[in-house]
Amino acid sequence: MLRDVMFGGHRHFRELLTNSIEGIASNILASRLSKLVDAGLLSRHDDPSHRQKIDYRLTEAAIELVPLMAHLGAWGSRWLPTTPELSIRAQLLARGGPEMWERFMDELRAAHLEGRSQPADGVLAELTLAYERAASTT
Repeated sequence: MLRDVMFGGHRHFRELLTNSIEGIASNILASRLSKLVDAGLLSRHDDPSHRQKIDYRLTEAAIELVPLMAHLGAWGSRWLPTTPELSIRAQLLARGGPEMWERFMDELRAAHLEGRSQPADGVLAELTLAYERAASTT
């Protein structure tokens, strides 16, 4: 779930449910989100666009996991069977290194902690474009 919020930009239950690569069941998703909130990695906020929607946001503790996620992604793309679209973000983060990770964490802080929009030319936009390009060729 953290991966999908962090790298996929999915912040609502329905987005997480329908865009999950794993095809997670709704009851499992609800349980995992609850555990991540309880662990202090996600926070729940009312969505002003819809009174029944909850906006899940990364906390500072989760944002500080970006370097770990980058290392895990690089390891996974090297040692596990994968596809180009699943490995492209890991490859870009590995190449970008700590400087890119810091920029990405700053973007995540702005979006999740301060409520600002993601920049159109930021790290998430670059990772998303690369993912979409890789997915469209498979």
